[in-house]
Amino acid sequence: MNYRMLAYSIGRIVMVVALTMFLPLGLSLYYGEGIAKAYIVPIAVSLIIGLAATIRPPKNKGFYAREGMVLVGLGWIIISLIGALPFYISRQIPSFIDCFFETVSGFTTTGSTILADVEKLSKSILFWRSFTHWLGGLGVLAFAMAIFASKDTKTTYMMKAEMPGPVIGKISSKWRYSLRILYLIYIVLTVSEIILLMIGRMSLYDSVVHAFSTAGTGGFGIWNNSIEHYGSAYIEYVIAIFMMLFGINFNIYYLIIARKFAQIKANEEIRWYFGIIIVATALITLNIRHIYSGLPEAFRCAFFQVNSIITTTGFASRDMMRDGWPMLSQMIVVMLMFVGACAGSTGGGFKVIRAILLGKTARYAVRKAISPRSVYSIKADGKEVSADVRHGVLAYLTAYLIFMALAILIVSLDNKDFSTTATSVISTMNNIGPMIGPVGNFADFSVLSKIVLSISMLVGRLEIYPILVLFSPYMWRRK
Repeated sequence: MNYRMLAYSIGRIVMVVALTMFLPLGLSLYYGEGIAKAYIVPIAVSLIIGLAATIRPPKNKGFYAREGMVLVGLGWIIISLIGALPFYISRQIPSFIDCFFETVSGFTTTGSTILADVEKLSKSILFWRSFTHWLGGLGVLAFAMAIFASKDTKTTYMMKAEMPGPVIGKISSKWRYSLRILYLIYIVLTVSEIILLMIGRMSLYDSVVHAFSTAGTGGFGIWNNSIEHYGSAYIEYVIAIFMMLFGINFNIYYLIIARKFAQIKANEEIRWYFGIIIVATALITLNIRHIYSGLPEAFRCAFFQVNSIITTTGFASRDMMRDGWPMLSQMIVVMLMFVGACAGSTGGGFKVIRAILLGKTARYAVRKAISPRSVYSIKADGKEVSADVRHGVLAYLTAYLIFMALAILIVSLDNKDFSTTATSVISTMNNIGPMIGPVGNFADFSVLSKIVLSISMLVGRLEIYPILVLFSPYMWRRK
């Protein structure tokens, strides 16, 4: 393990996080909130740590897969600890464990909260809370690497550990250029949503924080009843459409710009993604039409909720439990929780491509059982899927289920009902957020459960391995 290079890389990332806090600091001063210290202290601490770690570049700049895994796992924990300081120093969230939980939920774009009344928070704190979603959307470390010119091999190992999905590909020949292109697309989509929300008569501040939460598919809002507060069909459709757009693999947008439509057409994941959204929306619309005043309103509710859950955003335009959605609609929503968005998007969950590969692997196993001597292959996007990729998907599913079972067992010590215990772990691990009712929160969980659920969010966002390797003695050996 190259400890010096690892510390140097973390130092640069910490400095980038410190720089992002100048935005909420400026807002705090603009609104005269009197909590500037809540941002000045973590900025100062982060810059001191960052400068101390980077003042002398390491002589040995070797950086490999092991360092990449540790950098991502350790880096996300450190930035979450730093990001929790504004909540704690401002005393708007008194418990540091709660602050850490809220920050992890923000950076991992989960949207789970311990807050019963978000409307009590100051504007700058609400801004920082939603901004963590935007930073975590494509990856906080990826954001730092996009700013700093980094050695491409180092960025490759870091990206493979941080970006969601079983396969990660570059847009250009160099990772840092790929990242800058991706972030340009990310910014354009975010600004576009801000403009469209303002056209719908949402204020600039509200538009920015909701666009940040949508872009990161996180779901932190500024009202206790989430998007339902606005009572606007236009705003709901704009946010629903952008949730769907941010759930698409960002490489698709580059292919559109490059006019490589044949590659888009061959992409199975995007077809299945839209297919699932269409079918789920249609089924729920028909199932809840008797609850609302006609098909148009039922479609509006179904379309918003389907996109909110499959992209793991967690925004709510209606409370399903309060409105009495039928069990069929509720079960469809639960299934969407597991499927998740596309690989390479800002969405969480198991990922559509993994579900496709699992289905094809099952079909392959059935065919081999019927005709053992026959030769079959598994293809995706017209190309044969290697055995390594197939085994990787199965290994991920195994680790995913084992961790979920252990987390549920630990959280069950709180003696809550089965539904609350199970959905709390499922929602945090899939980075969905408030699945204990759309406007529910995690305030009543014990300290132990909050720590476990925080780890679940990190495990879900980083797809298990970067967090688990931190506990492996092999990873920390010097050679």
